Amino acid sequence: MSALKTYLIVALTLASTLLSGAITEADAKAPEKYRVKMETTKGTFYIDVTRKWSPNGADRFYELVNSGFYNDCAFFRVIDGFMAQVGINGTPATQAKWRDQTFQDDPVAKPNLRGYVSFAKTGAPHSRTTQFFINFGDNRRLDGYGFAPFGAISHKEMKVVDALYSGYGECAPSGRGPSQQRMQLEGNRYLKQDFPRLDYITKASVLQR
Repeated sequence: MSALKTYLIVALTLASTLLSGAITEADAKAPEKYRVKMETTKGTFYIDVTRKWSPNGADRFYELVNSGFYNDCAFFRVIDGFMAQVGINGTPATQAKWRDQTFQDDPVAKPNLRGYVSFAKTGAPHSRTTQFFINFGDNRRLDGYGFAPFGAISHKEMKVVDALYSGYGECAPSGRGPSQQRMQLEGNRYLKQDFPRLDYITKASVLQR
């Protein structure tokens, strides 16, 4: 009986240690600065993330990139002179796991200027999840709505972003672009069939700075 008790105590201690380690890793903060390599169907560009600009945004982006979430994600909303939006996973089951995983807002520390990258959000507080956008121009009007940039792309590399296909324009129902609702339910199968000219992130990966 004594040996059994000892075994159970050791087993429980080990399980607790492993669980604690898993939680610590999952909740780990992003580095203060890191770089994300974005390989796309139009070429490669890099997002330089600075955590102090938007701590919650930088942490969530780090988590999503490391999980492979952005691989094969379409730039489904590309509007000339405004921005390019991406961040709905092409596999509905994967998207469903993240769709309601909102996180806390950050104060806006940097303006939404050309090349700056921010998470998309609704008008509700703390509504950011997985979608982000890249500013094509001076969009400082967005600052007052709580869109907090967490990273930036160099002017030189913005030529890749500028080349993203923008012919579909605004999303349905306001425009002729993809329906986000159908994207959530049908994934890339829907996009490949109805919007074949969209560009994609083929692979996103974190590079330490």
